[in-house]
Formats: sequence, C-alpha cells, structure tokens
Amino acid sequence: MRETVTGARAQWAPVWVVVDGSTDGSTELLLGMAAADPQLRVIVLPENRGKGAAVLAGLAEAAAHGFTHVLTMDADGQHPAGLIPEFMRTSQQRPGAMVLGKPVFDADAPRLRVNGRKISNWWANLETLWAGIGDSLYGFRVYPVAPLLRVMRAGHWMRRFDFDPEAVVRLAWAGVPPVNVAAPVRYFAAAEGGVSHFNYLRDNVLLTWMHTRLFLGFVLRLPLLVWRRIPGEST
Repeated sequence: MRETVTGARAQWAPVWVVVDGSTDGSTELLLGMAAADPQLRVIVLPENRGKGAAVLAGLAEAAAHGFTHVLTMDADGQHPAGLIPEFMRTSQQRPGAMVLGKPVFDADAPRLRVNGRKISNWWANLETLWAGIGDSLYGFRVYPVAPLLRVMRAGHWMRRFDFDPEAVVRLAWAGVPPVNVAAPVRYFAAAEGGVSHFNYLRDNVLLTWMHTRLFLGFVLRLPLLVWRRIPGEST
C-alpha cells in the first residue's frame, strides 16, 4: 500500500485514500504519510463497508470539494500508477465518458481469474447491448462524479465487490459512454506479499445475483438501448 500511494503521488495531486475499516495498521501508516504531505488525504471509515461503499464515500467528498472527475485504483499494487497521467488526459479529452482500464495480463496471471472474468464481461456487454465495455471488473478507471453519484444514490446495491461491473453497466444505461485504455495488471504471488480477499463462493454468488438484477433492468431498458444504437438518433 505504501508503494501504491507513493507511486500515485509521484504522478498526481491530490491523492485521497479511503481506509475501509482496516485493522492491520494501515490507518496509522497513512495518517503518518499524510501528516508530511499536504496533497495526501486519508478518509477513514469506522467499519468495513465494502469497496463500493468506500468509493461512494470518496465520491461524496470529491463532489463536496468541487471535483468533477475521479480516478480510482486499488491499494494492493495491481494497478499501474504510471498510467495515471494518460488516463487523466483521456478523461480531459472526453469529459462526458468513463475511462476504463482494459487489463493486459502477464504469463503469471491466475488462469482462473483471467478466464472467470470473461463471463462477467460477456454479461456486462449483453446488458448494455454491446456499448463497448472492454472489461467490467478492472478497477483502474476515471469516472465523472455527478452521474456516478446519481446512480449509486438511486439504490442500495453496488456497495461491495459488485461495484465495478454494476457501475459501468448502470453508467452506460445513463448514457455515459466507455473509453477503453489498455493497462497492465499485476498479480502478486504469496511470496511477494500478495493476499487475495476474493471468496470464490461468496463473491461469485454476489456477482450472479448482480447480473440477474441487471439483466432484468436490461430487459426493461431494451427499447431505449436499441433506440440509442440506431444511426443518427440522439442519446
């Protein structure tokens, strides 16, 4: 985490870190780093609420401070901090879009994870009538703040591991187009300190329930989605 935050700060300012109820000493470490860096802010949630809830807390603060776009990345070192400027430039060129990282896997990437995400990607593209979502699970992204806040505040879903895929589907439904940018993803081995909190049973059940909800929403929105795909029609 220290390397991730330091790497992000080397590329951009300000950087905000949301601590989602961590009990491993992360809060103290980050607060110490922030005390020496006025461009680093730490938002501490009192208990673990899930990734989506952590992003929502950061979004609400960003909106309150007048920010229109946010870049999100995980703290475990999987996402390439060196590409932050490129993603920000892409967002500045297309402010109405969401900029989605499209992962480039190395040979050591777990095959189960690589192949498993293809299922979620297929569903996300079906549910958006192939709007162009390159990857539904990669969390290295730039979001326009206002539309994402509206989507999240409209319901109580998208608070845990289901955040990443549901966010892109619902934003696509709201008329926010995706722009895909290739980005490497790194999976750390256990010997390197890599720890995965993905629970194959729990989280796959969560994703299955999420896609069930989204498919029902897709059916209801299908006429609008088809209308948007007709050449010359306004979105």
